[in-house]
Amino acid sequence: MRKASAPLSASADFIEELYRRWKEDPESVSADWGHFFRGFEMGLGDADPRAERGQNRVDRLVEAYRAQGHLAARVDPLGDLPTRAHSHLEPARFGLSQEELEEEFETGLKGPPSRAPLKETIEILRQTYCGSVGVEYLHGNDREMHDWLEEQMEPVRNQPSFDRAKRLQILRQLTDAEVFENFLHRRYPGQKRFSLEGGESLIPSMHFFIEAAAQAGVQEVVVGMAHRGRLNVLANILNKPYAEIFYEFEDVDPAAVDGDGDVKYHRGYSSQHKSESGAEIKVSLTANPSHLEAVDPVVLGRTRAKQRRHDDIKERRKVVPLLLHGDAAFSGQGLVAEAFNLSELPGYRTGGSVHIVVNNQIGFTTSPEDARSTLYPTDVAKMVGAPIFHVNGDDPEAVVYVTELALRFRQQFAKDVVIDLVCYRRHGHNEGDEPRFTQPQLYKKIENRPPVREIYIDHLVDCCELSEEEAEEQRKEFDQRLQQELETLKQDQPELVPQAFGELWEGLDQPYSHEPVETKVGHDDLVKVARALTTVPQGFALNPKIKRALPKRMEAVEEKGDIDWPFAELLAFGSLLIEGLPVRLSGQDSARGTFSQRHSVWQDTKTQESYIPLEHIEAGQERFCVYNSMLSEAAVLGFDFGYAYSEPYMLVLWEAQFGDFANGAQVIIDQFIVSSQSKWKRTAGLVMLLPHGYEGQGPEHSSAYLERYLAACAEDNIQVCNLTTPANYFHVLRRQLKRPFRRPLIIMAPKSLLRHKLCVSPLEDFSQGRFQEVLDDPEQPRQAKRLVLCSGKVYYDLLQRRQEKEEASAALIRVEQFYPYPLEQLRSVVQRYSHIEEVVWAQEESANRGGWMFMHPRLRRLFPDLPLNYVGRDPSSSPATGYHSVHAREQQELVEAVFQAEDERPEAVKGGDWA
Repeated sequence: MRKASAPLSASADFIEELYRRWKEDPESVSADWGHFFRGFEMGLGDADPRAERGQNRVDRLVEAYRAQGHLAARVDPLGDLPTRAHSHLEPARFGLSQEELEEEFETGLKGPPSRAPLKETIEILRQTYCGSVGVEYLHGNDREMHDWLEEQMEPVRNQPSFDRAKRLQILRQLTDAEVFENFLHRRYPGQKRFSLEGGESLIPSMHFFIEAAAQAGVQEVVVGMAHRGRLNVLANILNKPYAEIFYEFEDVDPAAVDGDGDVKYHRGYSSQHKSESGAEIKVSLTANPSHLEAVDPVVLGRTRAKQRRHDDIKERRKVVPLLLHGDAAFSGQGLVAEAFNLSELPGYRTGGSVHIVVNNQIGFTTSPEDARSTLYPTDVAKMVGAPIFHVNGDDPEAVVYVTELALRFRQQFAKDVVIDLVCYRRHGHNEGDEPRFTQPQLYKKIENRPPVREIYIDHLVDCCELSEEEAEEQRKEFDQRLQQELETLKQDQPELVPQAFGELWEGLDQPYSHEPVETKVGHDDLVKVARALTTVPQGFALNPKIKRALPKRMEAVEEKGDIDWPFAELLAFGSLLIEGLPVRLSGQDSARGTFSQRHSVWQDTKTQESYIPLEHIEAGQERFCVYNSMLSEAAVLGFDFGYAYSEPYMLVLWEAQFGDFANGAQVIIDQFIVSSQSKWKRTAGLVMLLPHGYEGQGPEHSSAYLERYLAACAEDNIQVCNLTTPANYFHVLRRQLKRPFRRPLIIMAPKSLLRHKLCVSPLEDFSQGRFQEVLDDPEQPRQAKRLVLCSGKVYYDLLQRRQEKEEASAALIRVEQFYPYPLEQLRSVVQRYSHIEEVVWAQEESANRGGWMFMHPRLRRLFPDLPLNYVGRDPSSSPATGYHSVHAREQQELVEAVFQAEDERPEAVKGGDWA
C-alpha cells in the first residue's frame, strides 16, 4: 500500500502547530509542508484565515461530540447526575478560547440553527449526545447510515416531545409492570420469578416497539429473551392470561400436561396484538432454556422461515426479530458474536435484529469489571457496525424514543441495531438470593432509589399532565384486577392448552409410529430429476472432472442401473422439489460437500458464475436452498433448528464438516433438539448429517459420538440412524416430510462409503422400495450359526471378509435405525435364523462408544437364551487412534474376530469390563 503524504497522514493538532510556525517563519517547515500551506491559503482567497481556523476547530468539536458524547451521557440511573463533561469534549482541547464561545460559527448540525454562538452549539450538542441518550454509531463504515441517524437525532436533540396521551400510555405500561411484580411478590413470597423490578421501562419499550412495528406494516415479531422479566413480558406484552400465570405458581398438576414440562420463566407463547391504529400483528416469544443466549440463532432461524412464508425474502420487513439480553450474557457468551456474524450472510440474513440489552450492571454476583474487558457490554455489536443507543432506564420517554428510532433504523437499512437499557436489579439474581453479600454498596444505592414509575409520576405531576390521585387510582385498578383473576383461579382452574400444533402444524401432533409410509418415486420422475442434474447449460464451462461423471449418472437412471450415495441424495432432494416440498441444506462447505461428493452448485471455470442444477428441474417446482455456512456449529445449528421449528413442510438439513464438529453445538442439541418436545411440546423435523466412520483419520475425524445421541433417546424424541445403502438414505430423507409428525433425524453420514464400490443401490429400490429400519443379510444364509448385528460402514468390511474367505457360518444383519428402537422389525428378521448358537454385536467404535451400550440390554431381552458377545475396539477415552498403522491393525483384528469362535478371539476386541 502506498504511504500517504505527510500532510494527509498528520493529526489536526500537529497541522495547526506547523501552520503557526510556517506563518511566523516559512523556512521553519519542510518544502512539502510549505507547498501545502501556500495552497491552503490560496484556496481561502479573501476569507479570514483566523475565522477559517476557528470554524475548523468547531467542526472538529462537533464531530467529537458525535463520536464521544456517549462517554458524558447521563445514562446510569445509579450514577451521580448530572455527569461531569468528559475532558475530551472541552472546547480548549480544540484550541477554542473563552472569547470564541460568544462568536457565531456554522453549527454543521443536521437540524437548526445553521449558525449560532459557539456556546449555544455546545449546549445543543450536550442535549443531543450527553443527556439520557448516548449514541455510538461512527464505528460503522456507512456514511449514509451516519447521515440518516444524525438527521433523526439532531433536529429533536435526542429529546422526545410526546403528547399527553402517549405519556399516559407510558405510565400505564409502567404501572402494569410494577404492580404485576408487586402482586407476585406479595402472593408468592420467595418463589423464583426473576423480577423485572429496576428495569420496568422494558415494558413500555416493547409495547411501543410492537405498536410502531404494526403501523410500519410488520406482520410478525419473533422475540427471544432470557428469564429476567419474562413473566412480565408474557403477561403485559403477549397478554398471556394472568390466571394461567398464577396457576403455574400454584404448581401445576403433572397430569394436566403432556411431557415433563419446564419452569414457567422458560416457556414460550404467541398472541395476536391489535394496535391502536387497528393493524394486527403476531408476537411470538420463543421458549428458551437457561443457556441464556442459545435462543438467539433459534429466533433468527424462525424469523427467516416466517419471512419465506410471508413472501418477504427480499426486503425482509414483514417479520422482525426482537432479541432481549442481559448485560453479562451479551458480553460474555460467544453465541452473541456468532449470531451477529450470521446477520449479513446470504443463507442466514433476516434484515437485521433489534437487540435490547437489559443492563442490570451485574451478572449473578459478578460485577462488570470481572465480567468483560470492554467499556460497555454492547461493544461486541461493533463487529458489524451496528449503532448502539445507551439509554437511562429511569427516563421512560427516552427509552420509548430510542426504541422507535431503532425500529425505524432497522426497517430503513435492514441492519442490526442495539439498545443498551441501563437500569438495575432491585432484588438478587432471584427472589431468594441476598445480593448484599457481594455488592453491599451497589444495593445501598438501589435500596434508596425510588421505582421508575414513581419518578415518572413526579415528572408528569410537575408538568401538569397528571394528578397524584389519578396515578394512585390507576395502580389500585390494576391491582384489583389481578386480585379478581386470582379469586377466579380458586374457583375454576384454567385449561392449559398447548399452542404448539396450530396453523401450519395442524395435524402434525401424532405420536411416533413405525408404520411404513410410501416414499418411492416413479421412474419418469427420477429421470426428470436426473436430467436436470446432468445437463450443463449452453456456454457454461463446467469443471472437466465433474462433467465426466454426468453421462454415467444419467445412464444409471435411464437404464435402471446402480446409484451411489451422493447421487441418491440429490435424487431425494429433486423428487421433493417437484412434489412441492422445498429443501434447505446448510453447513460448512455443504454446496460442494466436504468430500467433493455433492457438487450441488456448479461454478463456471471462466466466470465463477454459479449454477444450481436442482433449481432447473421443471417449471413451478419448489426451491432448493443450499448455503455454505460460516465456520461455526452452535449458531448455525441453532439457526437451522429454528428454521425447522417454524417450517414443517420443508426438508431442513444441517451438515457437520465432520461428525465430531457437532461438539461445538452441544448446547443446541441438549437444550433444544432432543428436549423441546418434552419441555415445551414443540418439535422439529431438522436433519443432522454427521460424517462418521473409522478410516484412520485420527480422533477428530472418525467419530460423530453416536453414543451421545443414543444416551439422549427417550419418549420417541429423536430418530438416530446409521445407514448403509443409498436407497435407505433416499427413503429416510423423503420419509421426514411424509408422516403426520415431525422428529429431528440424526444421521451418522458416511465418508468412505460415498464412493465405495459395494455401497450402491439398484434404481428399483428407489422406484419400488421404502425405508428399511433393519436390513437382512442379502445372501440370507439361513443355516448360519452366528448372528452378527452391526450398523454403518463396518458392514462392508465384514462383507468383504466373508466373501474373501467364503465364510457361510455368519449372517450379517444391519440395524439402520437405532431409535426409535425397531423391535418388531428386528425380531421379524432374526426369527428367520433358527440355527443360531451365538449373537455378536460388531462395531468399529470403542466399547464405551458407538451403539453397543444402547443395544446391549435390548439384545439381551431379544436373545435371553443365547450367548451375546461384543466385538470391537477396547474402551478408550479418545474416540480413535491417531496412527494409521494402529487403526489398520485394530480394524483387521475386529473384522477377523467376528468370524472366529468366542474362545479364539483376542482380548483386545472383547471390550473388557464394558462388554
